[in-house]
Order: sequence, then structure tokens, then C-alpha cells
Amino acid sequence: MISNDLIASVKEISKVAGAAILEIYNKEGAIKVTSKDDQSPLTEADLAAHEIIVSALRQLTPDLPILSEESTSISWKERQTWSKYWLVDPLDGTKEFLKHNGEFTVNIALIDDHVPVFGVVFVPVSNILYSGMIGQGAFKQSDGVEKQITVALTSAFNDVKIVASRSHRSGELDVWLKKVEKSFKNVELLSIGSSLKICLIAEGKADIYPRLALTSEWDTAAAQAILEAAGGILTDIEFQTYRYNQKENILNPFFFAIGDVNFDWQQF
Repeated sequence: MISNDLIASVKEISKVAGAAILEIYNKEGAIKVTSKDDQSPLTEADLAAHEIIVSALRQLTPDLPILSEESTSISWKERQTWSKYWLVDPLDGTKEFLKHNGEFTVNIALIDDHVPVFGVVFVPVSNILYSGMIGQGAFKQSDGVEKQITVALTSAFNDVKIVASRSHRSGELDVWLKKVEKSFKNVELLSIGSSLKICLIAEGKADIYPRLALTSEWDTAAAQAILEAAGGILTDIEFQTYRYNQKENILNPFFFAIGDVNFDWQQF
């Protein structure tokens, strides 16, 4: 069981990191950007949020290891011994941050025995905070009010809302969408950045997010905890529930984030 104090503390940490990101986001002049080994962008905001989160989590839970996107390399030999750890993306959606469209988040997840059991996703620009703990439900805090959220039911041959990445469209996705379009009366495609896509499913505003392109474990863990706490599921393309820290590389397989677990998405 995760204590209410721990939950409240992690929420606050995400907000402090978000404030640091916003300070850089809103300042005049160019934002400092470098490229990582995989050619993805790294900004001063990523690093500032990383330092805040890692420092605060170390004080909060000194016995738990932390894996952040901006961590120095941690070997598989060390990481495979972890049974419980924090998995962090200090700024998810760096490309959206640089585009200045507001679609970026702070992601903090607690992994226990390969399962994302607790997650927080904070949206700095809108000051919206999603959180979820397995067995305890998922919540959305907006304008100081926190409400429980749940996934929506999907009705075959009716309307369906599909979320897709704004910056990472693939040919595989287009093929899949054509199959779906033959079975539903209306198909609405929502393009949005970062882990907001999974959070939209958790709160019942979309039905499925097919991610047929590469991501890393820190991109999805927090939002997956929220989705599963809200009644949904995140699976690989074989529809097996995805779990964490089970292999040397931290790349996710292609996946589906699904709201209604009783709807047969395997037919597509």
C-alpha cells in the first residue's frame, strides 16, 4: 500500500518540476537545445526537471533506485536486481515543448515487481494533474478540484475516438486505421503529444491509442498506471499486458493503450 503522504509528495514534486519547465518555456529568447545519441532533442528544461525530481525522490524514498530518461547510464546488471524503483520522464514531449504547443508532461511512476502501480502525469501549461494507483482508482485534478476518472465503453459499428502521436506517425498506423474505418460508423482521429494520449483514454475521452512506433519505458509507465487504475490496459501488439524492467534495453514494443478491456480490438 502506498501512503497518502507519499502520493501527495509525488504530486507536489511533479508540480515543482513543471514550474521549472514553465519558467524556461515562457522566457524570452532561444531555448538551449542539444541532441542525444539517438538524435532526440535535449533542452535545459529536461535537465532542470530531472534534477528537481531525482533530488526530491532521493530525499523522499532514499532506499528506492531511480531511472530517469536523463540519468547517466545504469547497467542492466544493476537494474535487473531492482524489484521496486521510480521510473521518470522529467519532460515527456520535448518536441512539443519546442513547438510551443503545450502538449508536454512530467511523468513519475513507481514500478513494483515489473508493474507500474502508481503514476503521476502533470501538464504544466494547463495545470492539470492526472494520478492513479492500482486498486485505488485514477483521478484528474483541474482548477483545484480532483475527480475520479474511468475509461469509456467502446461500441462496435458506432463512433470511435482514436488518439495518435502528433510527431511520430507511421505507415503501420495508417494500415491499421484503414481496417478500423471499415467497422465503425464514425472514426475520429485525435493527434496530441506526450503521455496525454493515454490519459485521454483513462478519462474516457478516447477509446484506443495504437502506438506502432518506438517509445521507451519512461514514456509510458506513469500513464499506464493511471490507465490501468481507471479500468483500461496497455498491451503489446499480441495483446499481452506490458510490464517493465524485464529486458536489457528500455525500448517498448509497439503497443495499444485500450480503454474498454471487453471490446475485441484483436479483430483488427
